[in-house]
Amino acid sequence: MKQFIAGVVAGALATGGVGLAATAAEHNGAFWRQLSAPAKVSYVAGYRDAMNVSVGKLDDLKIAADLFHWRGANKILGQIDRELSDGGLTSDAAVRQLDSLYANPKYAELDLGQALEFLAVRVPDGNGVASATADKVKPSGGVPAQSR
Repeated sequence: MKQFIAGVVAGALATGGVGLAATAAEHNGAFWRQLSAPAKVSYVAGYRDAMNVSVGKLDDLKIAADLFHWRGANKILGQIDRELSDGGLTSDAAVRQLDSLYANPKYAELDLGQALEFLAVRVPDGNGVASATADKVKPSGGVPAQSR
């Protein structure tokens, strides 16, 4: 039994050490430009899948909020639900718009997650088509100026 516990402790320490030693990848414009076209589509599709999983977890929280009579839950969870929306943007369209956004060196340091959120909340133009021009992005946080 002592050997088992020692093995578990050694494994946990080794896993923690490897995790701490790993370098964190910065997912920004430089990272985006290094990806191949299929990798870009896969990245966007994976990000969308993660958002959909998160929305599913929000549904569970809404049920729990009703069960426990959590005041203000609908407002808070509704806001988070809107923020996790993909805006109906296809993966190919998102890749094109991210390529366009990151073509401007001014936005090279903008986090890819923030850029994808920006694409989802952009404001439609007069034709009902949403535009994602780089001049609508606030450089410090990646939030479109019109969405405030």
